[in-house]
Amino acid sequence: MNYHYGFMVESMVAILLLLTILYCVQLSKQLRLLKADEQSLRATIGELITATEIAERAIGGLKSTVREGEQSLGQKLERAETMSADMEQRLRAGEELLTRLIRIIGVSKDKSVPAPDAKIVAAAAQAFAKRTESRLGGLAA
Repeated sequence: MNYHYGFMVESMVAILLLLTILYCVQLSKQLRLLKADEQSLRATIGELITATEIAERAIGGLKSTVREGEQSLGQKLERAETMSADMEQRLRAGEELLTRLIRIIGVSKDKSVPAPDAKIVAAAAQAFAKRTESRLGGLAA
């Protein structure tokens, strides 16, 4: 019986060893899968870091573009306001000139006052137009 008992213990130990080996093989497979997942996760994290850096550079570029646009728009608005004020001044001057021309024409209808020379009026109008054009040309540049 002693022999039989020893054989049973050895068989049980062998079975337990076999189960332990099978369990270790299973654990080894799971560890390999975890390492593969870890490598995949590291690659994904690296890609995310790269994408984040690219996005940060793009945002910086957009901020710079917005600042430049605001400056340019501000300068153009200031120039437009200056031109608008100048145009208002020229409009008033034109209205005054028109009023004077109407008075001149009205006076010339009176037979006792001689009409102004048409050539002189045309020359004055041309001189006014040239002066106005040169002032507008200086603002547009």
